Amino acid sequence: MSKIVFIEPKAPNLHIYSQFKLPRLGIYILSALMKKRGWDVDVIYEETDRIDFSFLKSADLVGISTITSTAPRAYMIADRVRENGVPVIMGGPHVTFLSEEALEHADFVIRGEGEKPLMDFIDAWEGEKDYSDVPSLSYRKDGRSFHNPKGPVIENLDEIPFPDFEGRYTGKGKIRRQTIPVQTSRGCPFNCEFCSVTGMFGKKFRFRSPQNVIKELRFYNRKKNHIFFYDDNFAASPKRLKVLLEAMIKEDFKFDWSTQVRVDIAKYRDLLKLMYKAGCRTLYIGLESINPDSLLSMKKNQTVEEIKKAVNVIQKHRIRIHGMFMYGFDDDDWQTVKKTIKFAKKAGISSTQFLILTPLPGSKFYNRIVSQGRLLFKDWSLYDAHHVVFRPSKFTLLALQKAQMMSHKKFYSVKRSVKRLFQFKWFDVAISHYARKLNRMWEKKNQTFLKAVDILTSKKNASVKLEFKQNIKLD
Repeated sequence: MSKIVFIEPKAPNLHIYSQFKLPRLGIYILSALMKKRGWDVDVIYEETDRIDFSFLKSADLVGISTITSTAPRAYMIADRVRENGVPVIMGGPHVTFLSEEALEHADFVIRGEGEKPLMDFIDAWEGEKDYSDVPSLSYRKDGRSFHNPKGPVIENLDEIPFPDFEGRYTGKGKIRRQTIPVQTSRGCPFNCEFCSVTGMFGKKFRFRSPQNVIKELRFYNRKKNHIFFYDDNFAASPKRLKVLLEAMIKEDFKFDWSTQVRVDIAKYRDLLKLMYKAGCRTLYIGLESINPDSLLSMKKNQTVEEIKKAVNVIQKHRIRIHGMFMYGFDDDDWQTVKKTIKFAKKAGISSTQFLILTPLPGSKFYNRIVSQGRLLFKDWSLYDAHHVVFRPSKFTLLALQKAQMMSHKKFYSVKRSVKRLFQFKWFDVAISHYARKLNRMWEKKNQTFLKAVDILTSKKNASVKLEFKQNIKLD
């Protein structure tokens, strides 16, 4: 029996989800497919599992999935595995767009969706090892790189098997997890400038049927699990969502769940009622900016008024909001920062992330920043939306980094926590305590990076520090 080991590398830095270990779904779906083919399969999720390189020597093939921030760790793992004579195949968003770079460390790269290309690759692997017809595959032969044309995406997502968690996340195995990731759709037609989703999964929404989703949800523990729907926009099809929510209510699932939506969910109040009844307690929303010019330039297709209305409407339906904002667009300045913090606090949002705009490979923003010569750091481990890696338009490097750090301190202040305490909003208080602790840990761990940013901004340090002092107080 042939053996394959799938690995998802550990994130290199602290972030707001550091305490919540939630794997991406790719390696667990591919694990299910490979078991159906009769292979011996192991999965290593490095956030919780230790990598034993001596154990990997027994594998016939090692598959590594990576996003941009985990790419350096993924490459290091791949190099060590290949030193032991074991071939490596890589996949995920980062290597999809930088496959030539990945081939410096891996034998093969699958670009985009991996399910069908991996099966075609295994056909070739088990046969004559001719990879020329494997769609979406990049590889090297005789010193040359070959990048086969991308194959079509899977139109019927019901064909994809349920992820094989081996009991890890269902409460049935030795490792119990509270949160279970579920994905019911792929693709996005909005094509925001800073996002690489469309390059990975296409511009067209594709959906699993409600019946197929319900069938998967029945596997999980109704009392011990929390479901997080990974969809980029869970409400992309209101009609389909209504059918799914009604089915969930009929099943009488006991678990709470959360997901990601756009602000246009506020247009469908009947859906918000059903979402709460079906167990939705938190919505993650990319509010991005309350600077109209920034929203326009990023092609977000939403307005500041729509953001304000959505926050108000959703909270009236007793659903918490985790708002995600980004700083660093060419139209952003200190006034944008001050207005954003004021809005987040006044709106009563339960939790938030103030992120730094990051030029991810595969996005239009990355291509623009590279062409303008504004990319400053090529250390991919810094590409986690918590580190400034490009030259902003209206900020210095240090000022943008300080703006992000200061925003979290202001939003998650002790004063605000005490106020929430007297309002009996225990969830908000707990999140604030966690966020303050995480901020302190992040600053301590990133002292070297902060010093480097300080040095790069050295000629303007005096003015930056003065500007920071002038803007740190909010009216």
